[in-house]
Amino acid sequence: MTGGKELFAEIDSPAKLAKISEICRAAFARQKTRFLICAGTGCVAMGSLPVLAEFKRQIAERGLAVDVEMLFEGREAVTAAAGSGCHGFCEKGPLVRVEPQGIFYNKVKAEDVAEILAASLDQNSIVERLLYKNPDGSPCLTVHEVPFYSGQTRNVLERCGLIDPEDIREYFAHDGYQALAKALREYTPEQVIEIVSRSNLRGRGGAGFTTGKKWATCRRAPGDTKYVVCNCDEGDPGAFMDRSVLEADPHAVLEGMAIAAYAVGAERGFLYVRAEYPLAVARLQKAMEQAIKWKVLGENIMGCGFNFYPEIFQGAGAFVCGEETSLLASLEGGRGMPRMKPPFPAEEGLWKRPTVLNNVKTLAKVPKIIDQGADWFAATGTVKSPGTAVFALTGKIKNSGLIEVPMGITLREIVYGIGGGIINDGKFKAVQTGGPSGGCLPEELLELEVDFDSLRSAGSMMGSGGMVVLDEKSCMVDIARYFLEFTVHESCGQCTPCRDGIWQMLHILNDITAGKGRPEDLALLEEMGKSIIAGAICGLGKTAPNPVLSTLRYFRPEYEAHIQDKACPALNCQELIAYQIDPNKCKACGRCRKECPVEAIKGEKKTPHVIEQSKCCKCGICLETCPAKFSAVSKITGKHGDGSLASIDR
Repeated sequence: MTGGKELFAEIDSPAKLAKISEICRAAFARQKTRFLICAGTGCVAMGSLPVLAEFKRQIAERGLAVDVEMLFEGREAVTAAAGSGCHGFCEKGPLVRVEPQGIFYNKVKAEDVAEILAASLDQNSIVERLLYKNPDGSPCLTVHEVPFYSGQTRNVLERCGLIDPEDIREYFAHDGYQALAKALREYTPEQVIEIVSRSNLRGRGGAGFTTGKKWATCRRAPGDTKYVVCNCDEGDPGAFMDRSVLEADPHAVLEGMAIAAYAVGAERGFLYVRAEYPLAVARLQKAMEQAIKWKVLGENIMGCGFNFYPEIFQGAGAFVCGEETSLLASLEGGRGMPRMKPPFPAEEGLWKRPTVLNNVKTLAKVPKIIDQGADWFAATGTVKSPGTAVFALTGKIKNSGLIEVPMGITLREIVYGIGGGIINDGKFKAVQTGGPSGGCLPEELLELEVDFDSLRSAGSMMGSGGMVVLDEKSCMVDIARYFLEFTVHESCGQCTPCRDGIWQMLHILNDITAGKGRPEDLALLEEMGKSIIAGAICGLGKTAPNPVLSTLRYFRPEYEAHIQDKACPALNCQELIAYQIDPNKCKACGRCRKECPVEAIKGEKKTPHVIEQSKCCKCGICLETCPAKFSAVSKITGKHGDGSLASIDR
């Protein structure tokens, strides 16, 4: 052991970093048993912090040696409990991993802690009731046996859930900042750009622009002052990819930024994080302070004469600020408004200086590309879209959470392999990729390979990684209306096609879902959508019509049913549904009448009840309360009063 004073000295050379990494690896290996409790935002919301506190309390009560510092003094620790970043399987939180065995417990509560400690520390056994169970009931002992994880290829997420993001020594123990040291020691800036270019890394923020080309443009641009900006303004509803990476592995992003800065010739960088991510901001701030203290960031990094000073900027949470020129305008202190391009930010960006702007996941991939080479990165995925993609898998899916998969994987493999299929074994209807500006893809495209070009050709997009699975009860017209409503609210209002065009499209969709649509509306929606794509200034406007155009392309009969039959086949649109009681089945038990909040149900004892449609608020309580043995209440849609029902649900 050579730790002690030497360990806590500044890192003044790449060789010193290598030595400290070795010391950290050896130190953490002295922990005999380690409990990692997910402290990502999702698990925190489900109660993981009380679980973590209980682990620490009970371990202290046992009088066990747990202090991390003693590991660096050459002594062993019996056990330890630490909060980690997001483990990914949010559906099953709070999550606990027991290392080094990799035992995986799900849905853990504070009252389960004593049993877990006894099993792990006293009995050399497991708590089987807390293991993940396969659909056939068989338990999965380790995280690698859980289908949600075994189907993934985790590169960006590889340390998420495995390390304490608030202790830089854990990042050192996992070869942290070694790629930066390698870049500074072995490569010129041009060689770094050449490696990134050969890897064909494409931006993970949505557009899929080639990262190496962007860096090369910035490098060539005249001027002594240049900037690197990390786009952490994740605004898609239901998306949490960037937030999870920032919370779980902030040093990977900072290291990627430093490498980018070295490559393009920048000394300052900004992380544009929305203020709604307080945990991510706090961990980033702590990571930056630690990295500067250890001299792997800041002035004269590792004694190599390279300076890089990152700063955090908290945005106010406007979706349009995910667009690069809008983000830069906000960063300069102005209103987040996009501008026409060119010039591109790599030529004229922040304060009119050349600026490289990359997404969180893009930058987090860079260290491994430098460390393991362009060929290693290109070996995964497809030729035109190499590497992996991170998705927030949500919606009507059994296993929701954060996943990382190789490019080229099929939608079916994601939905049914990793996601486990539809909730309650329902029927798959569509998957929406790319966030509110993406498209909805039908069951016929489940074999579609997931990459930038395949999704775009199918009328959707990668986006930053949102993936929402929809079942048969989802109305595709209403889904399109929902996403369009979001983009209308988030439009900056600067250009006419976006400001007025998508508002008008929303107005038409509101009419259709209310049973007021006209046959000519469908052609009008298509024409308007194409015009907006052609005429809008920024990516928000150019992609906003995607949900409408893709649902018109793949689910046109649903639109036609809304317009021609005044029916919602999914029984979702409130204006087009009704509830009725079958007099032949009703036993006049009175339950629905008693529960009806608007007293719309009439009937006496031994007399079949009737719903007064003019008073019905369509809450569905009558359907829920009618005993299954009677099944007298139905949900209907179609032309009211003419007996022609398009569908019935129960």
